[in-house]
Amino acid sequence: MNKSEKAVNLFKQGYNCCQAVFGAFCEDFGINLEQGLKLSSSFGGGMGGMREVCGAVSGMFMVLGLKYGYSVSDDINLKKQHYDLIQKVAKKFAEENGSIICKELLGISKPKIDGYIPAQRNAEFFKKRPCVELVAYAATLIEQFLNEI
Repeated sequence: MNKSEKAVNLFKQGYNCCQAVFGAFCEDFGINLEQGLKLSSSFGGGMGGMREVCGAVSGMFMVLGLKYGYSVSDDINLKKQHYDLIQKVAKKFAEENGSIICKELLGISKPKIDGYIPAQRNAEFFKKRPCVELVAYAATLIEQFLNEI
Protein backbone atom coordinates (compact mmCIF):
# COMPACT_ATOMS: atom_id res chain seq x y z
CA MET A 1 0.00 0.00 0.00
CA ASN A 2 1.47 3.36 -1.00
CA LYS A 3 1.37 6.49 1.17
CA SER A 4 -1.63 7.95 -0.62
CA GLU A 5 -3.64 4.78 -0.03
CA LYS A 6 -2.56 4.69 3.63
CA ALA A 7 -3.57 8.32 4.10
CA VAL A 8 -6.96 7.83 2.45
CA ASN A 9 -7.55 4.71 4.53
CA LEU A 10 -6.82 6.62 7.75
CA PHE A 11 -9.08 9.48 6.65
CA LYS A 12 -11.92 7.13 5.83
CA GLN A 13 -11.54 5.60 9.30
CA GLY A 14 -12.45 9.02 10.71
CA TYR A 15 -9.08 10.62 11.35
CA ASN A 16 -8.72 14.23 10.28
CA CYS A 17 -6.77 15.37 7.21
CA CYS A 18 -3.57 16.11 9.11
CA GLN A 19 -3.69 12.84 11.03
CA ALA A 20 -4.26 10.93 7.79
CA VAL A 21 -1.29 12.45 5.96
CA PHE A 22 1.09 12.46 8.92
CA GLY A 23 -0.04 9.01 10.04
CA ALA A 24 0.80 7.52 6.66
CA PHE A 25 4.46 8.43 7.26
CA CYS A 26 4.85 7.72 11.00
CA GLU A 27 6.33 4.26 10.58
CA ASP A 28 9.02 5.63 8.26
CA PHE A 29 10.30 7.84 11.07
CA GLY A 30 9.96 5.33 13.89
CA ILE A 31 6.97 7.11 15.39
CA ASN A 32 4.28 5.04 17.03
CA LEU A 33 1.04 5.57 15.07
CA GLU A 34 -0.93 6.42 18.21
CA GLN A 35 1.61 9.10 19.15
CA GLY A 36 1.61 10.44 15.60
CA LEU A 37 -2.17 10.63 15.55
CA LYS A 38 -2.19 12.51 18.85
CA LEU A 39 0.57 14.87 17.75
CA SER A 40 -1.26 15.76 14.54
CA SER A 41 -4.80 15.80 15.97
CA SER A 42 -4.94 19.56 16.58
CA PHE A 43 -4.49 20.50 12.93
CA GLY A 44 -7.64 18.98 11.41
CA GLY A 45 -10.43 21.13 10.05
CA GLY A 46 -7.91 23.79 9.14
CA MET A 47 -6.36 24.14 12.62
CA GLY A 48 -8.84 22.86 15.17
CA GLY A 49 -11.87 23.40 12.96
CA MET A 50 -11.08 27.08 12.30
CA ARG A 51 -10.77 26.44 8.55
CA GLU A 52 -7.36 28.06 8.24
CA VAL A 53 -4.38 26.08 6.80
CA CYS A 54 -5.65 22.78 5.39
CA GLY A 55 -4.91 19.83 7.66
CA ALA A 56 -3.46 17.84 4.76
CA VAL A 57 -1.01 20.69 4.17
CA SER A 58 -0.12 20.81 7.87
CA GLY A 59 0.51 17.07 7.74
CA MET A 60 2.87 17.57 4.80
CA PHE A 61 4.76 20.24 6.72
CA MET A 62 5.06 17.97 9.75
CA VAL A 63 6.53 15.15 7.65
CA LEU A 64 9.00 17.54 6.03
CA GLY A 65 9.94 18.85 9.47
CA LEU A 66 10.77 15.33 10.61
CA LYS A 67 12.93 14.66 7.58
CA TYR A 68 14.49 18.05 6.85
CA GLY A 69 13.71 20.26 9.83
CA TYR A 70 16.35 22.14 11.78
CA SER A 71 17.17 21.95 15.47
CA VAL A 72 19.90 24.57 15.74
CA SER A 73 18.13 27.77 16.73
CA ASP A 74 20.70 30.26 15.48
CA ASP A 75 21.53 28.71 12.10
CA ILE A 76 19.82 31.15 9.76
CA ASN A 77 20.87 29.21 6.65
CA LEU A 78 19.26 25.96 7.85
CA LYS A 79 16.10 27.84 8.78
CA LYS A 80 16.01 29.53 5.37
CA GLN A 81 16.55 26.22 3.55
CA HIS A 82 13.72 24.62 5.48
CA TYR A 83 11.31 27.50 4.96
CA ASP A 84 12.17 27.54 1.24
CA LEU A 85 11.25 23.85 1.07
CA ILE A 86 7.98 24.42 2.94
CA GLN A 87 7.09 27.30 0.63
CA LYS A 88 7.93 25.23 -2.45
CA VAL A 89 5.64 22.42 -1.32
CA ALA A 90 2.88 24.86 -0.35
CA LYS A 91 3.11 26.53 -3.75
CA LYS A 92 2.88 23.20 -5.56
CA PHE A 93 -0.16 22.18 -3.49
CA ALA A 94 -1.84 25.55 -4.13
CA GLU A 95 -1.10 25.43 -7.86
CA GLU A 96 -2.79 22.04 -8.09
CA ASN A 97 -5.71 22.73 -5.73
CA GLY A 98 -6.22 26.50 -5.79
CA SER A 99 -5.21 27.24 -2.20
CA ILE A 100 -3.71 25.86 1.00
CA ILE A 101 -6.51 27.38 3.10
CA CYS A 102 -9.23 24.98 4.25
CA LYS A 103 -12.18 27.38 3.91
CA GLU A 104 -11.13 28.28 0.37
CA LEU A 105 -10.68 24.64 -0.60
CA LEU A 106 -14.15 23.87 0.79
CA GLY A 107 -15.79 27.02 -0.60
CA ILE A 108 -16.83 28.28 2.84
CA SER A 109 -17.06 32.06 3.01
CA LYS A 110 -17.63 32.45 6.74
CA PRO A 111 -16.64 29.42 8.80
CA LYS A 112 -18.10 28.87 12.24
CA ILE A 113 -15.20 28.99 14.68
CA ASP A 114 -16.92 28.77 18.04
CA GLY A 115 -18.62 25.48 18.78
CA TYR A 116 -17.24 23.63 15.76
CA ILE A 117 -18.66 20.12 15.48
CA PRO A 118 -16.77 17.72 13.20
CA ALA A 119 -18.92 16.29 10.42
CA GLN A 120 -19.94 12.67 10.38
CA ARG A 121 -18.13 10.66 7.72
CA ASN A 122 -20.96 9.41 5.56
CA ALA A 123 -21.84 9.30 1.86
CA GLU A 124 -23.01 12.94 1.93
CA PHE A 125 -19.73 14.08 3.51
CA PHE A 126 -17.62 12.34 0.87
CA LYS A 127 -19.87 13.57 -1.95
CA LYS A 128 -19.66 17.28 -1.10
CA ARG A 129 -16.09 17.64 0.17
CA PRO A 130 -12.77 17.31 -1.67
CA CYS A 131 -10.95 16.16 1.49
CA VAL A 132 -10.26 12.58 0.35
CA GLU A 133 -8.67 13.85 -2.84
CA LEU A 134 -6.67 16.50 -0.97
CA VAL A 135 -5.37 13.94 1.53
CA ALA A 136 -4.39 11.60 -1.31
CA TYR A 137 -2.68 14.41 -3.22
CA ALA A 138 -0.80 15.64 -0.14
CA ALA A 139 0.54 12.17 0.66
CA THR A 140 1.59 11.64 -2.96
CA LEU A 141 3.26 15.06 -3.14
CA ILE A 142 5.28 14.50 0.02
CA GLU A 143 6.27 11.02 -1.06
CA GLN A 144 7.58 12.54 -4.31
CA PHE A 145 9.51 15.25 -2.44
CA LEU A 146 11.04 12.70 -0.07
CA ASN A 147 12.20 10.63 -3.03
CA GLU A 148 13.56 13.61 -4.99
CA ILE A 149 15.59 15.36 -2.32
